[in-house]
Amino acid sequence: MRQTAAPDLVRSRRLLTGYFVGLGVVMAIWGACMPAVQNAAEASTSGLALVLLAAAVGMVAGLQAGGRLARPARLPVLLTGGGIALAAGLAVLGGCHSLESLLAAAFVFGVAHGVLDVAVNAAAVRCQDAHGRPIMGRLHASYSLGALLGAALAMATAHTSHVVLFAAVAACAAAAAVVTTRLTRTVASPALEPVHHGAAPGLDEQRGSSRCPLWLLGALAAATLLGEGAAADWASVHLHDLGATAATSAAAYGCYSAAMAAGRLAGDRLTARFGADAVVRVGAALAALGLATGLACSTIVFALLGWAAFGLGLSVTIPSLITAAGTGGPRAVATVAVTGYAGLLVGPALIGALATVTALPHALLLPALLAASVAVLAPKALEKTTS
Repeated sequence: MRQTAAPDLVRSRRLLTGYFVGLGVVMAIWGACMPAVQNAAEASTSGLALVLLAAAVGMVAGLQAGGRLARPARLPVLLTGGGIALAAGLAVLGGCHSLESLLAAAFVFGVAHGVLDVAVNAAAVRCQDAHGRPIMGRLHASYSLGALLGAALAMATAHTSHVVLFAAVAACAAAAAVVTTRLTRTVASPALEPVHHGAAPGLDEQRGSSRCPLWLLGALAAATLLGEGAAADWASVHLHDLGATAATSAAAYGCYSAAMAAGRLAGDRLTARFGADAVVRVGAALAALGLATGLACSTIVFALLGWAAFGLGLSVTIPSLITAAGTGGPRAVATVAVTGYAGLLVGPALIGALATVTALPHALLLPALLAASVAVLAPKALEKTTS
């Protein structure tokens, strides 16, 4: 690594860590307070579904726009502007008292989320390239930790109006984006031009082959994020159906999230040593086996362990896929992200539909089977870069 790059690399890594944490906090607050938002707008279940659809459509639009705009020189503006816009969107969502206003605010919120998501991941790929070693897993772990922090904050303020919570979080997020405006210039610094020669072997393997088709990376991202959506929406229901208490049922997603954060914290070191294809392959196999065992044993303890193994196993997949897509630039990152989020959005509903014609444990075998497919296809998608 070039000595002149060291100060900007440290600053950019810290900046991006903060952005990932903040993004996780904001999205967790939004998700945890969904019932309060629904009640304030007097929206029906179908109305809430339309709100979530509006946010999803906005996010897809934001991802596509971000992919076109996210050039190195524009990253500082996209980071600061996206951060402020996302914070403002959260504050506006808290003040909506009709379905119409909620739909419009959700769309704008989704656009801001999509733009910021592409900008922060494109900047993370650039920062990782300049480092010459894997750091993407640790950065994505920051998002997981931020989501845990946001969920804990929502629980601690359960008796406070969501309007106050949204406004307070939005004010802190916007202030942080403004304060770090000058610091965002580090992600566009010439000192952060990628180091392709002499990079660590683990990073070479994690970047993946430039000839790997984007559709394959996107399909694996969709399969992985379908599993994440299943864990978020169905893990607690699975435990409840087994006779667990409300607290124990809620702990299922907590076990999954904690295990995913831990796996991402360790993932960079494992990737540098063994290569992304091997780590993703073994991790996805662990996820498939763990969840299938937890579903088959039909006991609360094994179910909790199964969801934890599922989170741990899938923890390194998305960071590795984003890194591989990064060889094609920000637009490729956006393409993989759009395809991946399709799995996140469609997955929970698909599992619910399957559960109506069979049983929930049988429906939840779908993410386990998809994890197994990730294990099989990982070598193809993340094969070692050839010169």
